[in-house]
Amino acid sequence: MANFIPQGVITAIVTPFKSDLEIDFDAFERLIEFQIERNVDGIVVCGSTGESATLSHKERLALIIKAIQISNGRVPIIAGTGTNDTKATIELSTLAKSEGADALLLVAPYYNKPTQLGLLQHYLAISEQVDLPQIIYNVPGRTAVNITADTQIEIAKQCKNVVATKEASGNLEQAMNIIKSAPENFVLLSGDDALTLPLMSIGAKGIVSVLSNFAPTELKEMVQLALSGDFVKAREVHYQLLDLMQLNFIETNPVPVKAALGLMGLIEPYVRLPLVPIAKSNLDKISNALSVLKLL
Repeated sequence: MANFIPQGVITAIVTPFKSDLEIDFDAFERLIEFQIERNVDGIVVCGSTGESATLSHKERLALIIKAIQISNGRVPIIAGTGTNDTKATIELSTLAKSEGADALLLVAPYYNKPTQLGLLQHYLAISEQVDLPQIIYNVPGRTAVNITADTQIEIAKQCKNVVATKEASGNLEQAMNIIKSAPENFVLLSGDDALTLPLMSIGAKGIVSVLSNFAPTELKEMVQLALSGDFVKAREVHYQLLDLMQLNFIETNPVPVKAALGLMGLIEPYVRLPLVPIAKSNLDKISNALSVLKLL
């Protein structure tokens, strides 16, 4: 998929665990089949929602390989290979490419707090070393650094295989500046379900989604309506989904989405420390919201 340009609904898939907190690959396969059957436009493996922060590099690679095998070309598999170490990111990205990943999701280097020049050099180094479509992932709430609009535009101009940004800063003005000035064929994807429709109204092309783990059909309806320009109907669906979009962050992601998938019987909702199981009061709220949309 050399000409891969991401758009539509791309699911940032969870990593299911067994009671001993080892990866549950059987449940992982069920989740991927659930996504493919509902016609999502892509699957991100080992993103923030996949608890990449508590996965070893060996586990991340195993999940990427498994997803590629299950998909067997039916849906693009985007490998979350970003780390806070440029060398390690290049190594994992190279392995993901060799196993057949369709694209990479590259989170801004966390904890190090690089300058804007450092961020540019980070993405340049990966782009030069790994010939695969790449997506910037800007999520300052987790990384402690914002990739500014100017820097993202410069990355897009200098890195020809950087094809998109997952913009999760929550800053609509920044998003507008990226969309306005980015090169042709560089797209902005929402990194926040609740801001998908507002961002699509100003030119975003879709969402890398938490919600679509358990409501892919419903979210895809909204996104397709927006892509076709029917914002009146899209807005109706947006407000039907808004409670669940917000409840997905009532505790730290992916605790609520795993709870929802657990209620639906798709996985056991185990998370690795330092995350802990969802509070009973919040679980009840999620259950009620799922029931309203007839997802239970």
